[in-house]
Amino acid sequence: MLPNVLTVAGSDSGGGAGIQADLKTMLALGVHGMSVVTAVTAQNSLGVQGAWELPAEAVRAQYRSVVDDIGVQAVKTGMLATAPLVEAVAELLAGTEAPVVVDPVGVSKHGDSLLAASALDSVRGALLPVATVATPNLDEVAQITGVRVEREDDLREAAGALLAFGPRWALIKGGHLAGDAVDLLTDGTEEHWLRAPRHDNRHTHGTGCTLASAVAAGLAKGLTVPQAVRAAKEYVTGAIAAGFALGAGIGPVDHGWRLR
Repeated sequence: MLPNVLTVAGSDSGGGAGIQADLKTMLALGVHGMSVVTAVTAQNSLGVQGAWELPAEAVRAQYRSVVDDIGVQAVKTGMLATAPLVEAVAELLAGTEAPVVVDPVGVSKHGDSLLAASALDSVRGALLPVATVATPNLDEVAQITGVRVEREDDLREAAGALLAFGPRWALIKGGHLAGDAVDLLTDGTEEHWLRAPRHDNRHTHGTGCTLASAVAAGLAKGLTVPQAVRAAKEYVTGAIAAGFALGAGIGPVDHGWRLR
């Protein structure tokens, strides 16, 4: 039987990020993907035109429906939008015996806010402490910790600041830095530096969702955190290289690149 992986995230109507990207990634990596929708966005290659979060009651009902009957081997979180949703999801995760990958989505690829400022304290105090791995990009780690990464040497400081909020591992994604795409994975004791060549391709919508879902897929298969992250890095690097134009703006990464 396939391992079951659950994404708790927002919907991207353009299909490049959010639960759509998560489920495509899970299919490509050989796990059974399931979803709890936290918010609905009107979104395309140009940006986010609107967003509407679901009531916490609806999120709890979806989660319990899936977990109590089907079960999960890993959970990935994405867009949670508001403090009540962050707190509700954190409470659900605390009662689930499965590794958790937290992608603390703060802004979209186009710079649109996807997390209320009032929810940051809940992310720090409730969500990050239940994370097996937290996977912020540089904007998100600055939003959460106040540490601004301007060069590769700053990644270690950012990871330490994030770990102070309680995740077992921090994966600080350095894709916004110049040069090679370098990320730092650490639990505060051991460090793993992950490097990949930077591809000259502007179509990178959904990169963060895709990476976090790939990590969750690896954990569900029984990989260690470093093994899962390295496999996810390889997968998302290929997806970025194969990213394609869609609409008039930034297109998505290609989740099915290995299948072709």
